[in-house]
Amino acid sequence: MSFPPLDPDVADVAPSDPVLTRYDEEHLVTYLRLLDAEKAGAGWEEVAQIVLHIDPVREPERARRAYDSHLARAKWLSEEGYKGFLRSPPET
Repeated sequence: MSFPPLDPDVADVAPSDPVLTRYDEEHLVTYLRLLDAEKAGAGWEEVAQIVLHIDPVREPERARRAYDSHLARAKWLSEEGYKGFLRSPPET
């Protein structure tokens, strides 16, 4: 596996596939940053602005949707999805 980008742009909604995707591989650092921010108690608005690059004041619904879906994907990845990295390369 090559190293993922450190600060990629994000889609409005994270994948919900039951397997790892190319998007997941490219956004691994984003997912880790989201998990760290949640553990530190950071507010979702700040995280959306800094990590997801979406202004929660100008686009509150989009920012919240992106935050919620990416955090959910990050949690899935940390609990189940990581096993896919051990089995096979991500799907495209």
